[in-house]
Amino acid sequence: MESRRYLTFALCKGRLAKQTLALLETLGITCEEMKDPNSRKLIFVNEEQKLRFFLAKGPDVPTYVEYGAADVGVVGKDTILEEQRKVHEVLDLGFGKCRMCVCGPDTARECLKNHELIRVATKYPGIAKDYFYNTRRQTVEIIKLNGSIELAPIVGLAEVIVDIVETGSTLKENGLTILEEVCPLSARMIVNPVSMRLEGERIRCLLTALRKNLQEGQS
Repeated sequence: MESRRYLTFALCKGRLAKQTLALLETLGITCEEMKDPNSRKLIFVNEEQKLRFFLAKGPDVPTYVEYGAADVGVVGKDTILEEQRKVHEVLDLGFGKCRMCVCGPDTARECLKNHELIRVATKYPGIAKDYFYNTRRQTVEIIKLNGSIELAPIVGLAEVIVDIVETGSTLKENGLTILEEVCPLSARMIVNPVSMRLEGERIRCLLTALRKNLQEGQS
C-alpha cells in the first residue's frame, strides 16, 4: 500500500485558528501538538491522519496556498479580496462574521452622495479601490494606513475610512458612523488549484463533512 502524502493546512493566527481547530475536532480531525501553549514548533503533525498544520499571519495564508506550500488555508474573506491570489475559495465557515464598511462622520454623507473627490484611509487599499472605482464609480485618493484607521477622519487626514466593523462601538465612541456597507465578511476555506486535482478526493470528503456539520449547527 502506497503511503499517502501529508495534507497541509495554513491557519490564520489567533481566534480564527482556534475556531477552525475546534470545528475540525468535531469531525475527528485533531492535532494535539497545537494545544501545547509552550510549544515553539512551527509545523504541527498528525501522523495517523497524515495532516500537517502551521500558523501564519492572515495576509500570508493565501500566498502559502497559491504557491502550494499549503494545500488548504483558512482566512478571512477580507484577506482573500485584498490579496487577490490564485486560489479556490471553497467554503464559508460561518464564523468570524463582520462587515467591510465605508465609515466617517455624518457630514461625509454629502461627499459620497455628490461623488466628490475625497480621501479614503484604509488598511485595505485593494478593496477600497475596487469599491469606489468599480461599484460607486467615484474617483478618490486612497491613503494606506496600518494603525488606528478611525483616527484619519478625526484629524482631517481623510473624509472617510474603509475598514472592518464588528460591533461599531469604536466608531460610535469616536463620533463616526457606518455610511455604506462594502461587503459581508467571514472565515473562508481556500484550496490550492493543483492540490484540488491531486488530493481532490480527500479535500472533497473534508468539504462534505464540514458542510454537513455546519448545516446541522444551523438547524
